[in-house]
Amino acid sequence: MMFYISSWNSPCKNIQMFARFDLMRWLATLLLAIALAATLTACDRQNLHRYQSFSFGTLIEIKIRNSDSSLADQASARLFHDFDSMHKDWHAWEPGKLTQTSDLLVKAEWFTADDSVLELIKLAQQYSQLSNGLFNPVIGKLIHAWGFQGTEQPETPPSQENIDKLLADLPGANDIEIDGSMMRGHNDQISLDLGAIAKGYAVAAGIQKLRAKGIQNALINAGGDLCGIGRQGERSWRIGIRNPSAEGIMASIELNNDECVFTSGDYERFFTHDGKRYHHIIDPRNGYPADKAVSVTVLHNNGAIADAASTALFIAGPNGWQEIAAKMGVSDIMMIDRQGRIIMTPSMQKRIKLEASESNRAVLIREPLPADFSAGSSMPGQRGHE
Repeated sequence: MMFYISSWNSPCKNIQMFARFDLMRWLATLLLAIALAATLTACDRQNLHRYQSFSFGTLIEIKIRNSDSSLADQASARLFHDFDSMHKDWHAWEPGKLTQTSDLLVKAEWFTADDSVLELIKLAQQYSQLSNGLFNPVIGKLIHAWGFQGTEQPETPPSQENIDKLLADLPGANDIEIDGSMMRGHNDQISLDLGAIAKGYAVAAGIQKLRAKGIQNALINAGGDLCGIGRQGERSWRIGIRNPSAEGIMASIELNNDECVFTSGDYERFFTHDGKRYHHIIDPRNGYPADKAVSVTVLHNNGAIADAASTALFIAGPNGWQEIAAKMGVSDIMMIDRQGRIIMTPSMQKRIKLEASESNRAVLIREPLPADFSAGSSMPGQRGHE
């Protein structure tokens, strides 16, 4: 059941908000909307239009700076419709185009892939290979075993026996064979879960759709992961990066034209069992939540790459991220490791501004390593097919 908040009466006549919420989540979303509204500096931001909706499991906010309010209204409404369609088509466990595709892949027979998922699966396959399989888009069964592929909060981890069984024949992206629009699977354990790329792909696509309509200044923020074009008036879009271990932000960054910022962290979805904390980012090498990093932020001009890379680098951790970053073509990176240290690349150091509260953290500056594309450890799911 859905309901609509048609407008927000701001003292600035050119600032509007439209929000759409799932009834079960309306209170949490409303509180987020109030917090976001508090960041607005009111009447000095003429021609800034703001719209909010709930999709991809998070609050999505669109900001458009344009003198034509009718164009902004229509463009944002169209985008929210598109996001809803993408979310439905790409959902990993609710019946839709992606679950249908998973069901067909396990039959090991050729079929015509649906256009709504084909391009995304191709990209996921490419990024998985570049990440040495750390980003693995076909381990839905392993994610489901942990209880993160659902709306209910998990309470207990899976048994070691269950994890070992799933790892014994863990599928990888190369177990999907694609020939034009045709596709077939080579592992009956394939279960597509594109959660680590779908939001980045959707947000970046949304920015391009706004640009196609003649909108040159916009920001799409999906739960803290975002892409932007142009500027916010006289200054660049300035965004905050969440502190993974406390309230508030730990850093900020000003976007250049056409850039995206995506963060993966252990604070997004987790549960505690017998005093131990388990989060939702699963390492396909051992079947357990990755335990070397707390958060990873990637700045890139491609939202899908930034999304997938933040996950892969989080799993790689402080001792393995450099080769993966080089192979995936990302250079602006900030990682917080388990010791609370900030590890960032020189190019990210030039772009990011740490809050004064972070002055006591150790900061390590490291370059991505030149990638040896023939090297890399053998990963589960890296098998080819006959």
